[in-house]
Amino acid sequence: MITFQVDDMTCGHCVSTITKAVRAVDGGAKLQFDLANHQVVIEPTEAVAAELSDAIKEAGYTPVAVAAIAHPASTSVAPARKSCCCG
Repeated sequence: MITFQVDDMTCGHCVSTITKAVRAVDGGAKLQFDLANHQVVIEPTEAVAAELSDAIKEAGYTPVAVAAIAHPASTSVAPARKSCCCG
């Protein structure tokens, strides 16, 4: 399983958009969302973490692998959205 922190994921529309993006690269992937903590847990069937991350980025979000959060010097920080994508 691969976990991403997606701080700019704020609502059900975000969940839907990310689900569609992930399933476009891995149709059999299982996704679990924790909106309160802004986390997506993905159990891929064929895609690797980089492909999943790229798909989420292309959908307009800023995923950070949870393992990468433990090593902040090795990641770049993208600006977070200030509000819901719907408004």
